[in-house]
Amino acid sequence: MGGGDPATLQIRRVDLASGAPQAEAAPVAAPAKKSGGKAAGLLKSSAVMAAGTLVSRLTGFLRTLVMGAALGVGTLNDSYQVANTLPTMIYVLVGGGALNSVFIPQLVRSMKEDDDGGVAYANRLMTLVITLLGSVTAICVVAAPWLIRLMSPSMASHPDQLAVAVTFARWCLPTMFFMGLHVVMGQILNARGRFGAMMWTPVLNNILIIVAFGSFVWVFGSAGHSGISAASISPEGVRLLGIGTLLGLAVQSLAMMPYLRDSGFRIRLRFDWRGQGLGKALGLAKWTFLFVLVNQAGMVVVTRLATAAGAAAEKTGHPGTGITAYNYALLLWQMPQAIITVSIMTAILPRISRAAHEEDFAGVRDDLSQGLRSSAVFIVPCAFAFLALGVPLIQLLYAGAGEEGARNIGFVLMAFALGLVPYSVQYVVLRGFYAFEDTRTPFYNTVIVAAVNAAGSVASYLLLPARWAVAGMALSYGLAYATGVRVAWTRLRKRLGGELDGRRVTRTYLRLIAACVPATAAAGFLVRWLSGITTNAVLSSAIALTAGGVVLLVLFAVFARLFRVEEVNAALGMLKGRLGR
Repeated sequence: MGGGDPATLQIRRVDLASGAPQAEAAPVAAPAKKSGGKAAGLLKSSAVMAAGTLVSRLTGFLRTLVMGAALGVGTLNDSYQVANTLPTMIYVLVGGGALNSVFIPQLVRSMKEDDDGGVAYANRLMTLVITLLGSVTAICVVAAPWLIRLMSPSMASHPDQLAVAVTFARWCLPTMFFMGLHVVMGQILNARGRFGAMMWTPVLNNILIIVAFGSFVWVFGSAGHSGISAASISPEGVRLLGIGTLLGLAVQSLAMMPYLRDSGFRIRLRFDWRGQGLGKALGLAKWTFLFVLVNQAGMVVVTRLATAAGAAAEKTGHPGTGITAYNYALLLWQMPQAIITVSIMTAILPRISRAAHEEDFAGVRDDLSQGLRSSAVFIVPCAFAFLALGVPLIQLLYAGAGEEGARNIGFVLMAFALGLVPYSVQYVVLRGFYAFEDTRTPFYNTVIVAAVNAAGSVASYLLLPARWAVAGMALSYGLAYATGVRVAWTRLRKRLGGELDGRRVTRTYLRLIAACVPATAAAGFLVRWLSGITTNAVLSSAIALTAGGVVLLVLFAVFARLFRVEEVNAALGMLKGRLGR
């Protein structure tokens, strides 16, 4: 959930095919006359985005590995995590949710209806974002000490940790301005059928941050070997990491400009907002604002509880059990969602928006069904893989952070695991409401999700030992989305006249789960048997992960074929065809 990657929190979070180069081009993703052409267009757009997102996520994950080596997984890294989470939370609250969920249908409509192809509307929107986020950023930098105390009262009781967190925050908070620029430019490109830039430019951000943290390790040593803490880290070290974080987002944002020029779009600041259609969008955005307000309030609760639990657990010799563990496990857990579901739905959303505008309920239903079933082929197996392979996977990846800390992060990932399924489903279902420009229903839905998540997190903090409190919070996160899916599904079905292709979707998910259960049981047993097979923890983790992964994959393929999961066969056929070419 780092502030360096807006894609991680796309509301999503965004949460985010090439079109004609002229701004006057026809609206993106016009419905194809044949279903084969429709599927092919979706596949092409999704493949471009999935490739970019995959590279972005992989480099982003490499970034967290370097961070773990530099700062460890204890309270020092917790200070950076809290500071780096702040700009993302504020950005999403101030305008990120509205940009991602409200303005893309408006951009598509302005391209279709305005004489200039929506150029003036897009420039007014960009000017509004620059003005708003510039002002908010300046205020937040001044208010950094208060914001840190709000996010983590436990840090306020430790002067050294508080001072480091505030300094980190003052470097990280300006990144929210560049997040806004990146997203609004990306949405303008998305509305013109150019999806790749928004998914590829975060790679530059990740590379720069990797260089910054790698330089820190080279100059000051890793936390595991040098014993760097909040009390001993030097001002120069904090400055190096802060500059690297800020520079990464700035480069990521500015790298979008050549893509805009290539699409025929020219940036012009326009302050003539009144009477130009932004009022309607802002009216719709008020519910999205309340949506993210509730969502971010829930995350503040989790952050406060997780930092307190991590500090208490570290005193008893259990690092990797605070907000750093929560964020690192969450980042890996969200990868399948960001690579698969977000890519598919970003390509589908303009088409769903057009079908909704034309009151083509059957078209909306078919596209949502396709999105749910296509993403499930990958999401469901990944969820069960995290359950079976979570501990050796994390121990291998975060070996530099210490065996005990890595194992504890692995337990948190296992707790998150199965919640990936309802998390992905809810993301798809909410796109249906946004296509109808209904932002009120998602708000009510997220109130339910946030309330269940907060209640579960509080219960975990109060009832579980400090070492296991964050794992309990991860479990409650998935349970909250399972509750939200049930509510959202019922309401969307009514909105579409009582039909949402539920039987077909449910059949696909149940067959996938049935194929995963025996595969996961066998892989989990093998992993447990192989863990500790050698005295080298890294080697043992590599052996267990490799063997368990192969068993899980082979058995899943066998059972999926046995249960006749059509979508798996289609995905394998597509993969074979692409490898053949």
